[in-house]
Amino acid sequence: QVHLVESGGGLVQPGGSLRLSCAASGSIDSITYAGWYRQADGKQRELVAANTRSGIVWYADDVRGRFTISKDNANNTLYLRMDSLKPDDSAGYYCHELRRVNGDWHPLGSWGQGTRVAVSS
Repeated sequence: QVHLVESGGGLVQPGGSLRLSCAASGSIDSITYAGWYRQADGKQRELVAANTRSGIVWYADDVRGRFTISKDNANNTLYLRMDSLKPDDSAGYYCHELRRVNGDWHPLGSWGQGTRVAVSS
């Protein structure tokens, strides 16, 4: 199994941007489905973006149009570009391999440390 390590989080003002990175220990292209989850304090972890090996992408409703998931096969890295950030986007962000069952996304494997994003003035 490919090991994934997140980075790029930090403190940003509302309306600002961040790009999160997820470095893979092996070939990122070997992963059929990959995505980004987030977990805010006191809330359940939620999937915000997913990417398939063929390039199909999916976004949660509240980030669509603001977040962009992409993949760099040459550098074995998955990215999440976040624009127009809001305080509600503050959370720990985790990249993860996914599996798809009956149209639903599910995490596959263990969780990494994540990277923390704080949106505040």
